[in-house]
Amino acid sequence: MPRRKNRRLLLIACCAAVLALAVGLILSALNGSVVFFRSSSELALPGTAKGSRMRLGGLVKEGSIRRGPDQTVDFTVTDTNASTPVRYTGLLPDLFREGQGVVAEGVLQPDGSFRADTVLAKHDETYMPREVAAALKAQGHWEGGRAPAN
Repeated sequence: MPRRKNRRLLLIACCAAVLALAVGLILSALNGSVVFFRSSSELALPGTAKGSRMRLGGLVKEGSIRRGPDQTVDFTVTDTNASTPVRYTGLLPDLFREGQGVVAEGVLQPDGSFRADTVLAKHDETYMPREVAAALKAQGHWEGGRAPAN
């Protein structure tokens, strides 16, 4: 009887070890794809990791869109307290325009500008990433009727 009990314990220990290894591998794979969200005010704080991948959200500043050659677009994202210059090469969403909400995913450059490889524009009057909406509400600029989607 004790032999059977020892085999069961060994089987349970092996299953637990395999499960722990699988969870560890999944978490390490996801670690590289985690992208943190920031506002322009947060990027202006000292200690912000330059060269790291993140999402920048806010409003496209009025009069800031400059179109260059080869589908390069320079614009400024603001949260009304701070602004961050953004450079993006590619096709912009149809809803992208001045004064609208935008989320840009990319890398913060050493000079403080943002190099975006993905730009998302808000798709209707009630959509706004939760963090952007919270920052705009705190400043009195959020006018959405419903809770922001995320």
